[in-house]
Amino acid sequence: MEFKEDQHLEEEEIKKLAEDEKKIQRLKELAEENPTGFKVIIREFAHDKAAFASVIILLGLWIYIFSYSFFIDEEAIMRVDIFRTWLRPMEDGFLLGTDMGGRPIFEQLVLGARNSILIGLAVTLLTSGIGIIIGLAIGYYGGLVDNIVMRIVDFVQVLPTTLLIIVIVTLIPEYTMTTFVLIMSAFYWTGMTRLVRSMTLSESRQDYVNASKTMGTSDLKIMYGGILPNISSILIVDLTITFAANIGIETGLSYLGFGLPPSTPSLGILISYARRPEVISDKLYVWLPASLLILVMMLSINYIGAALRRASDAQQRVA
Repeated sequence: MEFKEDQHLEEEEIKKLAEDEKKIQRLKELAEENPTGFKVIIREFAHDKAAFASVIILLGLWIYIFSYSFFIDEEAIMRVDIFRTWLRPMEDGFLLGTDMGGRPIFEQLVLGARNSILIGLAVTLLTSGIGIIIGLAIGYYGGLVDNIVMRIVDFVQVLPTTLLIIVIVTLIPEYTMTTFVLIMSAFYWTGMTRLVRSMTLSESRQDYVNASKTMGTSDLKIMYGGILPNISSILIVDLTITFAANIGIETGLSYLGFGLPPSTPSLGILISYARRPEVISDKLYVWLPASLLILVMMLSINYIGAALRRASDAQQRVA
């Protein structure tokens, strides 16, 4: 009798083990069907040929630009030589010719692209860092500090930012690329602050935040170890778009003559030569390469940003 009971118990245990194995297998299948995190991004880029091509093009351009810029003497490149004015492409060994100051276009193109990328990256990281820190704090704590900071944000956002940057650049007698980055960052931190605050307000009402508070978890750990990782996918998408926008802002201000100093290579300065009728009609080699480079970089970054946005939203994914 006892033998039969033991045999029956063993059969039940075997059945339970088999059911558990089936459940584990099913969970693995669901995980493969619905991947998360980095796998989602990889799969999205694999199915979006435009985004994948944009990554390859952008990486190729940036590797070439930063590698080649190490071998360029900026001071020598920007030295004026009136005997080499408006040379045509491949004339006297200049790949894309020279400008009205006898300075080689190709080397200016490489250094200008490097400066634009560095400025866009520096402004994006600086403004995003400020925005994340302030946005998390006021969104988590709320209260009087939240009201005061948001009124400051509202005030900065209604200001004519471009005009103010032009005025400040005009008033500073000597400024560098670092100064220009700080001037831009002083006005462009508000967008990230508002975004992070709104998302933090929503996340702070979730059960996991209340449970963490009940367990005595520190506020910093909740904000940076709990809330920030949960909103990181949206922030990455916003960072990508903001990066492209900052490159465009720097190029536009340099085109107007209120961006980088004239002695510093810039894509905007090269494009600004097109304001001369004789240049825009007869000397395409001066401004067209810089315009095409900006166009390619902007399109590539936007395609990448669109793929990241779809990866963060399950309803918009390609596959």
